[in-house]
Amino acid sequence: MKATSGTVTMTLGAGILLAISVSNAVAGCGDMSSLKGPFQFAVPGAESRQEQPLAQADTKLRGVSTPSIVGFWKFQFVSKGNTTHNPSIPDGALLDFGYMQWHSDGTELINSAVHSDFCMGVWAQTGFLTFEINHFPINYGPSTGMIASYVNLREQDTLSPSGDSYTGTLTIDVYDPMGNHVDHLAGTVVATRLTVDSTLPGAIPSN
Repeated sequence: MKATSGTVTMTLGAGILLAISVSNAVAGCGDMSSLKGPFQFAVPGAESRQEQPLAQADTKLRGVSTPSIVGFWKFQFVSKGNTTHNPSIPDGALLDFGYMQWHSDGTELINSAVHSDFCMGVWAQTGFLTFEINHFPINYGPSTGMIASYVNLREQDTLSPSGDSYTGTLTIDVYDPMGNHVDHLAGTVVATRLTVDSTLPGAIPSN
């Protein structure tokens, strides 16, 4: 990842965090007044999308193939529990949205619509229909091209019994170039699978 057109490229919700904690290292997204509102909000009801309780799904899926997380998804990262952050970010505010690819080899790739950037991570299955992601974006200064901060994004996700969607929780932690922890955000994840039959506008990430 690198800076383009004098603007920092960022991934995931890191743009909001970096603007808050390392504002002198960013351009555009570092506008503190714009971060205080108005916020863009996630699609109403997105956090509640789950087809049926996991316990019921476990019973119904015994003896049949378990759906796979591997594939192509459109996602939303939604703020939750950051109202005491400085500046405050309301629950339901959209941190990021875009596309995510889960690969069969345990790696994953995100295309961030908010920050026009790609970044990579790894995933593992933790239980029946449950998965985790460990993701490490890097942020660069707009004028120097030097590393401004490191970001660690982690997700805990649950795949729906049909395999067509998943929901979860996320944390985003920001570290300065020396490895000192400088900021933290939390939120939820909502994703919908895209297939060879998907068409626009249904495949456009929600914003």
